[in-house]
Amino acid sequence: MPEAETIWIIGASDGIGAALARDWAQRGARLILSARSAERLEDLAASLGPAHLALPLDVSNRESLVAAAAQIARIGPLDRVLHLAAMYDPGKIAALNPETAAQIVTVNLTGSFHIAQIAPPLLRTGGQLALCGSVAGYIGLPQGQIYSATKAGVINLAQSLHAELAGRYDVRLISPGFVDTRLTQRNAFTMPAMVTPEIAARAIIKGLDKRRFEVHFPRRLTYALKLLSALPYWAALPLTRRLTR
Repeated sequence: MPEAETIWIIGASDGIGAALARDWAQRGARLILSARSAERLEDLAASLGPAHLALPLDVSNRESLVAAAAQIARIGPLDRVLHLAAMYDPGKIAALNPETAAQIVTVNLTGSFHIAQIAPPLLRTGGQLALCGSVAGYIGLPQGQIYSATKAGVINLAQSLHAELAGRYDVRLISPGFVDTRLTQRNAFTMPAMVTPEIAARAIIKGLDKRRFEVHFPRRLTYALKLLSALPYWAALPLTRRLTR
């Protein structure tokens, strides 16, 4: 039998991260579970068994990540790191609270940058680092607001990191569509092709076990948005304007 993997999931307290933890635990992986919510993490780790570690942290606080990395380094090299932590605040740009917008940038984009620097030394040679973008980062859409802009930045960051770390680590990009989580439950609009966290987790694990750089799902939504983003502005922008009506 193949040796059990050691996997660090950041953003594991609920939603996709928790579903991934449950799925990988069933497959025999040893998990390090991180998020800001210590109580939820500890409950999840306890439910999965004694082999798993709850390690609370805040991705917007670099010192918090450095301390967590020092603890993980004593455990041994990791097989995978998945960074899923994010903030979201729906609404049009003009209505956004500037302080909240700045916090979203810090958590989503700067947090991903911190992980991009801190996580690779913890991986075995050839180990996998996956950053979570979003189909919202493919193209600017109504009410995509600062969240979409940060996810566009994460996509760009993952692309650069893939080139810089080629041959040493396996850098991947995860681009989910709409997943039924506490974040998307705040949306006041109809969300097409919604999937559960469990379906999302299975799609991510299947995709990360293959060789493609990007794991994106559900395809009926992602391919449509990829096509829209590939159009010239004179064709794409009138289509996105229609979505405001």
